[in-house]
Amino acid sequence: MSQTSTPAQSPAAATAGEGADELLPRPTRFADVKGWFWPADQLLFDWFLSYQRDTDPEGRGDLLELGAYLGKSAIFTGVYLRDGEEFTVCDLWDSPAPDDSNSAEMDRSYSTLTRRAFEANYLSFHDELPTMVQAPTSVITSRVRPHSCRFVHVDASHLYEHVHGDIEAAQELLQPEGIVSFDDFRAEHCPGVSAAVWGAVATTGLKPIVITGTKLYGTWGDPAPAREALLGWLEKREDLWHGVEEVAGLPLIRIKGTKAKVPAHPASRHEPEAQPEPDPEPRVVPASAPAAPPRPRRRSRTRRLAKDLLPPIVARAIVRRRTA
Repeated sequence: MSQTSTPAQSPAAATAGEGADELLPRPTRFADVKGWFWPADQLLFDWFLSYQRDTDPEGRGDLLELGAYLGKSAIFTGVYLRDGEEFTVCDLWDSPAPDDSNSAEMDRSYSTLTRRAFEANYLSFHDELPTMVQAPTSVITSRVRPHSCRFVHVDASHLYEHVHGDIEAAQELLQPEGIVSFDDFRAEHCPGVSAAVWGAVATTGLKPIVITGTKLYGTWGDPAPAREALLGWLEKREDLWHGVEEVAGLPLIRIKGTKAKVPAHPASRHEPEAQPEPDPEPRVVPASAPAAPPRPRRRSRTRRLAKDLLPPIVARAIVRRRTA
């Protein structure tokens, strides 16, 4: 999405009905929220965030999303926020970009983007907004404590110099075993993302764990525990293809999810109520139709021929015999 500086807004500062334009349409289901968040990545978000909860139930770690668009992945991520944790979302939304190249990208890809639309969507599924930072992602290290995050989703600018800065920020803000997810790392229209992410693998110690068609998931900590647990989970699923190959000296899982069964989605507070089944219409029995009048008897072919061709006396004899 991309990345002025407006003060951060705490979750308590906006609840349902506050901060969002009442005229904006409210999604009645998760699928109504516009965005690019494919089933395989929904499953991996669910798996990593649930894995962190299950392996460290007493631990705490904040959540961070850099680049939010209209909130699809943020809505999904917010479900996994635990008591005592903070979820921060940073985006430019409808603010001016900090430089000409980023401004051109915003005009080209996200001309309809607004903060109000994000808020309306998010509050359709959650009671409170996350902490909102409406600013370039370059400010995020001044708004989030170092080494406080257990999960960071990077989906902001596609320009190399900005992605490079987002990677440095993610490394500074993640806990030692925290997970980072990079979007569009292999898209043909985003070579800057690919160059920055694989450059980080080569130079910063970023260790990829798994890739999908759109995202790379990795850590600056020890990838082995999460990787082995993920492989065990994948072995039991028939809706996801996976393979493993060595990259940068470590096993890397590849996933294809064309038939992936998505996890349970957040429920919208605007979901229409189920309508009662209408009473079955009473069966109407049509009145009996009046009996058709009897059809006149037609003379047999033999009788007609006899009348036309034979002498009357012979014809009457033949007809009497056939009738008898």
